[in-house]
Order: sequence, then C-alpha cells, then structure tokens
Amino acid sequence: MDNNGQLHIKGFQIDWDVIETDSYLQKIESIAGLDQLEFHKGITFFVGENGSGKSTLLEAIAVAYGFNPEGGTRNYKFSTYDSHSELCNAMRLIKGIHKPGWGYFLRAESFYNVATAEDEYSRGPGGRPQHFHEKSHGESFLAMAQSNFKPNGVYLLDEPEAALSPQRQLTLLLEIVECARAQSQFIIVTHSPILLGIPDAEILTFDSGQICPCSYEETDSYQVTEMFINNREQILHRLLDVKDATEDE
Repeated sequence: MDNNGQLHIKGFQIDWDVIETDSYLQKIESIAGLDQLEFHKGITFFVGENGSGKSTLLEAIAVAYGFNPEGGTRNYKFSTYDSHSELCNAMRLIKGIHKPGWGYFLRAESFYNVATAEDEYSRGPGGRPQHFHEKSHGESFLAMAQSNFKPNGVYLLDEPEAALSPQRQLTLLLEIVECARAQSQFIIVTHSPILLGIPDAEILTFDSGQICPCSYEETDSYQVTEMFINNREQILHRLLDVKDATEDE
C-alpha cells in the first residue's frame, strides 16, 4: 500500500549546480544521475555493495533534516570529525504535512561518539543517564535504539545490525515494525537479510548504476546468505582451494 501522503519525509530533490564538478559525488554512479527521489512506505531500506552510495545519501538526508552528522537527535551539536559530504547543501527535502514529535540518526561507525555525548547530555537537568559504555557494544546499541524509538518520529539508521547478534536483530526488527505502525518513518541502510525481511517495506537497491526498487529475494543479502547456507561445504571448499592455489604460486 502506498502511503506517501502520510510520511514525514516524502522525498527530496537535488540541485547539482550547487555541487563542484570535480566532487567525488559526481563519481558515485547511483547518486550522480539522481535529481529526485520519492519514498512510498513507512520503512525504506537502502541496499547495495560497499561504496555504492547508500550511506552517503542517508547522511545527506539526515543533515538536510537537521540531524548532527555523527548521529543523535536534532539537539545534538557535538563534532569529533567533520566528514559529511556537500550533498546535504544541494538537497531540498519534501516534507509531509504532519510534524514528527521526535527523531534520531543512528550510525554504526560513530556510535561510540554518540554514546559518549548521550551520557554527557543525560547528566543535565532532568536527564536520565543510560550508562551506555558500561554495557556491551551490542547491548548499548540496542538500548539506545529502544530508548529513542517513539511514535510519530523520523528515524535514519545506518547499518544498525553491525553490533547485533541475529537474535538481537530480530528484537530490533520488532521495535522498528511497532514504531512504524505508530506513524513513524524509517530510512535504513542495511546488509542484514533479517531486517530486510520486514513485510511491506520498500527496498531500494543502489547496485545497477541508479536507485531502483527491488524485492527481498532480489537483494544480494538474501541471495548470498541463501546460497551459503544451502551450499556451505561446496562454497568453502572452492574458495579455500582457490586461495591455497594462489598462495602456492
């Protein structure tokens, strides 16, 4: 079912005149030819090989929306390393008529910095310290997600499965679905065949040189996982034989 009209972020447009002609963004095939994109579901996944532009685009959406480039809420203002691209300056978001009550940008690669900032902010007036650094990486990552997922919110997640076991990924899946049913919107970069299995989510692949919708079964995450599980011995035998032969040369 198409519910674009109910989304907080309905899509975006990109003005390439704002971006330098020698920018590395011009060399990312899936992004370089992109002038606009619409979202149609409460949960949208970005999938594709490493370097295909998924995280670059998600980061630009996040910064254009007002999130800190390293993650957190729109109130977070810290910075440890300024690495985001100029794409956010060329992007105009198309927002829905309903104003979200909350939002969060969660990045696997900068989670330690966000957890540190979260602990510091929570020590202020009215704060409730979460002590994320006293938990395991996976436990603290999931706890941060769970404490920030609320109804009527906007959530941008970059590889949220990175710190999570398969069981914890199922827990996260349930949290995402329940929050999306409460009028929240998720845009998620992932390689997880577990998270990608969420029913009725929109999956956009970056692997064909342009951003295109695809089915769950068409994703590399599903196909490679299925192939490995069903043919583990043959695949490992072939890979290790090739490696041994190469090392003997």
